Amino acid sequence: MQPKTRVLFLCTGNSCRSQMAEGFARALRPHDIEAFSAGVVRHGLNPLAVRTMAEAGVDISGQASKTVEELPMQEFDVIVTLCGHANENCPYFPGKARRVHAGFDDPPALARDARTEEEALGHYRRVRDEIKAFVLGFPGASAGGGGTD
Repeated sequence: MQPKTRVLFLCTGNSCRSQMAEGFARALRPHDIEAFSAGVVRHGLNPLAVRTMAEAGVDISGQASKTVEELPMQEFDVIVTLCGHANENCPYFPGKARRVHAGFDDPPALARDARTEEEALGHYRRVRDEIKAFVLGFPGASAGGGGTD
């Protein structure tokens, strides 16, 4: 049996996109990905991210917003930055980690001017579904990543 690929999903605040990616990786790829998420800073778990993930059958309510320094480990096979700020400010990680940037729109920013909660949720759902597709298509079922960027 191949070892799992250790993947860190990194975003600015670890409140929404990186939490969604971690949740999908744990739910949909438990046999080949060991998923973690963190932020450059900690913003707290976004309740609308929790809600839209629950709609997709994935419970992330037990996950916590954390910074890179708070992670239980610091060696990863792949570090996926999910926003431009995290990509530009990605901290140094020891070891052979491969960096991949997969930018996704920021649901809270998109929903800021929403006139209704349902309109706001539409932004979260779209990005959630894009992240799900990314996680499902993420290459590499063995340590060291494999596949292509």
